[in-house]
Amino acid sequence: MDKLGRVYNYEPSFKKTTLDNGVRVVTEAHPGFRSTSVGLFVDLGTRDEPENLVGATHFVEHLVFKGTEKRSAFEIAESLELVGGDLNAYTTRELTCFHAHSLKEDLPLSVDILCDLVTNALFDPEEFERERQVILQEIDMSKDDLEEFILDRYFEKAFAGHPLSRWITGTKTSLMGIDRDALFDYYKKNYCGSRIVLAAAGSVDHDEIVEVAQKALGSLPKGEPMNRQGRPTIETFTHFEPRNSEQVHLLYGLPSAPFVDKERFDAFIFNNIIGGGVTSRLYQKVREKGGLVYSIYSYLQTMVEHGLLLIYAGASEATHMEVAQLIQNELKEIGSKPPSEEEVESFKRQLKGQILLGADDMENRMNSIGVNEHVFGEYRPVEMIIDEISQVNAVSVDAYIQKYVRNQKLSLLMMGDLPESSAKDLAN
Repeated sequence: MDKLGRVYNYEPSFKKTTLDNGVRVVTEAHPGFRSTSVGLFVDLGTRDEPENLVGATHFVEHLVFKGTEKRSAFEIAESLELVGGDLNAYTTRELTCFHAHSLKEDLPLSVDILCDLVTNALFDPEEFERERQVILQEIDMSKDDLEEFILDRYFEKAFAGHPLSRWITGTKTSLMGIDRDALFDYYKKNYCGSRIVLAAAGSVDHDEIVEVAQKALGSLPKGEPMNRQGRPTIETFTHFEPRNSEQVHLLYGLPSAPFVDKERFDAFIFNNIIGGGVTSRLYQKVREKGGLVYSIYSYLQTMVEHGLLLIYAGASEATHMEVAQLIQNELKEIGSKPPSEEEVESFKRQLKGQILLGADDMENRMNSIGVNEHVFGEYRPVEMIIDEISQVNAVSVDAYIQKYVRNQKLSLLMMGDLPESSAKDLAN
């Protein structure tokens, strides 16, 4: 940041327009950039699926790429690739995003393609069956990657009985129970104006994007805003799952601050301190000084109503007990002896640096303004985030520890080729 507290040596221009049917268009213009990133966010995630359509949100995300009224599957694939851009999508438990990155002269094309995907997908019966098989393979593939698989299993246990527990892909059984017409109806019902945010950052012309959006999205029904019922509770558990694996995979978890809570900035600092990087306590003690693991780290899973702080480690059968003890000891220590002001200030500088470096990435800025519009309904510039991080101090981090660490029970999920007695010892 410069002496005036500015992130950029120019003033990014933020604009927002709401179409008559509720579609919100938000842009952040950065003059001088050659590229643009645009994302179409739908307020629809795995947690919003009815019981008979578990996995539908992710299935739709796949299937819209298989042909629309205007473009074949190949034409969708080649549209941006031929001009050096890229097109992709992702599904989370709380939203779906279709996004594109391109040169500024190809921005109208990017916007048109994204809008085409969410309004005109055909759901061709042959493509429907073919893509179902692809997702079934994706489910099998995820089970081979235990570092990824263990997270899905953790959600299943932590949010048992609530839709947040569902796998984003669905299960093989749920996927086979979805028929084409039901999925198409789900798409048409939920991809409505009041649930869509079109966000763009980079060398963008707001009025140009609004014009394209009006033509492509203006005829969508307004529909109803998402109204989620049943605030989930986080279950505490210890669970061992035997798996053929060279390593023992450990995933510890604690509750954390949600998106809408100001304490999320204390959560960011605490995460960086405990295991968020190579200078973190766990990385230094367990890997650098102990030489006990290759991989150990902590990370946050932040949602609108809830958050999780997770600590992952992959260890050998010979060292996993020692690794587990070091993790638990470190959490006990930081609970009884909170970080000093000096340590907090050091990790605040680290976090600010990470955010400022990310501010140069237009895809990062597009995601930020899109998600902030969904969650907060407002623009949150980088300077605001930096200012909120500046307000974090040792007292506020200790208050976070008191609420989310010191007075909480630790959950543990283990996977590996262990005898049952060893797993019980670790659980105890």
